[in-house]
Amino acid sequence: MKSSFQNLNKAFENKIRLGIMSVLSVNARASFNDLKEMLELTDGNLASHLKTLEHAGYIAVIKTFVDRKPNTKYEITDTGAAAFESHIKALEEILKQI
Repeated sequence: MKSSFQNLNKAFENKIRLGIMSVLSVNARASFNDLKEMLELTDGNLASHLKTLEHAGYIAVIKTFVDRKPNTKYEITDTGAAAFESHIKALEEILKQI
C-alpha cells in the first residue's frame, strides 16, 4: 500500500483543487463563476487554488470579453489530465487494498 500512497499527487490532496480538476475533467471548459457556484467557494479562495493549478501547468486560462465584460474560463491541459488520471488510479489502488 505504501507505493500507492507515493503515487498520489500533492497538488490534488486539497479538496478544492480536487474539485476543480473533477469539474474540468468532465467539462470542456468552465467559467470562474460556474466553478465558484459548483464548488461553493468565495472568489479569493477559488482564485488562489486556480492559480496553484495554473502554475503547475494543469489548467489553462482563457480570457475573453462578452459584451465588454471580462469572461474567464478554464480548461484542463493534457499534462493536467494525465496527472489527474494518475492520481485517481492511485486512489483506486488504495481503495482496493483496504
